[in-house]
Amino acid sequence: MFFPHAGGAASFYAPFARRFPDGYDVAAVQYPGRQERWEEPFVTTVEGLADQLLPSLRRWAPEPVPLVLVGHSMGASVAFESTLRLGHDRLTAHCRLVVSGRAAPSVTREAQAFDSDQELLDHLARLGGTDPAILSSPDLMDLALPAVRNDYRAVTRYRPVPDAVVETPVLCLTGDRDPQVTPEEAAAWKSHTTAGFRLETLPGGHFFLSDHQDAVVRLVAACAEAGDR
Repeated sequence: MFFPHAGGAASFYAPFARRFPDGYDVAAVQYPGRQERWEEPFVTTVEGLADQLLPSLRRWAPEPVPLVLVGHSMGASVAFESTLRLGHDRLTAHCRLVVSGRAAPSVTREAQAFDSDQELLDHLARLGGTDPAILSSPDLMDLALPAVRNDYRAVTRYRPVPDAVVETPVLCLTGDRDPQVTPEEAAAWKSHTTAGFRLETLPGGHFFLSDHQDAVVRLVAACAEAGDR
């Protein structure tokens, strides 16, 4: 189960889904307020997104096959909060968590503030991950900006419990030139699991995973296939 980044949509993961071998059931979360759910109101907090997803995850988690929650950037926080909630229900025996492009919850840093839409657009352009055709089209950006603004506010408001831990193996993926996450901030995820931890660094910036789709799929598949702790 893939969780999109701030302003992102489930379609971002379509190329990844096509690369999984037969036998994998790959799905991605579509947050309210975008693509086919564009008429639905936005969810304004990371915790609120996890709360909305919990009923569906409760149905899948008890199955005797691995449930791998994979989140990039903001999606990593949503996946982490979702895993915590499943843990409260004692439903994580077959779960794994993959976090990408996100500092650990115990890391504190000043939230980025954008005084104008142009500052936000410039930030998105620097990060990559957004189609340049969208960034250069005022009409397309008018459609996309509300979701981006909402999600960035959600990230800014997010206050994770610094010492929260999941009882699932954690795989952390990070880019070696990610301006959003230092190597130390990625490695700090180790303190947020009582099970196994693995850190994989790939070449690239914040959206390194787009340039290494085959490698990301192999790592996620290996995480799914790893034996229970």
